[in-house]
Amino acid sequence: MKITWLGHSSVVLDIDGVRVLTDPLLRAHAGLLRRLAPRPDPASWSRPDAVLLSHLHHDHAELRSLRMLRGAALLSAPANAAWLRRRKLLDAVPLGEGWTAVGGVRIRQVPAEHHSRPMPHRPNDANGYVVRGPSGIVWIAGDTGLYPEMAALPAMAGGPIDVALVPVWGWGPRLSAGHLTPESAAQAVAMSGARFALPVHWGTLHPPLITHFARSWLEQPGRRFAAAVGEQAPGCTAVILAPGQSWVVPA
Repeated sequence: MKITWLGHSSVVLDIDGVRVLTDPLLRAHAGLLRRLAPRPDPASWSRPDAVLLSHLHHDHAELRSLRMLRGAALLSAPANAAWLRRRKLLDAVPLGEGWTAVGGVRIRQVPAEHHSRPMPHRPNDANGYVVRGPSGIVWIAGDTGLYPEMAALPAMAGGPIDVALVPVWGWGPRLSAGHLTPESAAQAVAMSGARFALPVHWGTLHPPLITHFARSWLEQPGRRFAAAVGEQAPGCTAVILAPGQSWVVPA
């Protein structure tokens, strides 16, 4: 398995011959939010087999980015998929409660606790995912707060979690409900029993015109998460990537 973090919640997972892309933000910016690092290199995300959308907030489901990925299966909750198809994204596929096969891997939705910022113009369903292949199991948390069923994720996945991709912050100085801090993200990792954990949803986007002041809330969450994992989940190894950086999961 190889994991490439593109920034924010956009991750490329290359697993057993299948390329999975999560919550793609592929352009230079995301609406009014500015990207601190350069836009992702198209060579790093091109030709995904499946695109996983955790929910439809604008920093996760950016329509112009999604239209750059025609031909890939666009997987999301049924209400989300129906909304996307009405916007001419006809590759949107609704996921139910069971497993969906994509090549040699299987994908299923798992819970996420992220309902505190409802949108009147888009569905508000939110989920995480587990991706399972011969090489291992990856939990993609999506935006979420803590919930008790995190301890049951290995049972949902059919085996121990090898890698957890967990959000650890956002794009501003404060977090609203339904998000994880670096410390609560470490608690989530401990509950899941993951061998490795990569923080996402940090260090990428900021409001316009305040780049200088944004540095502290953009750069600190990764370090705080690594320290918290060492304290709360000593059986897990935190892997901190920079946007655009790749990492190969040890066997």
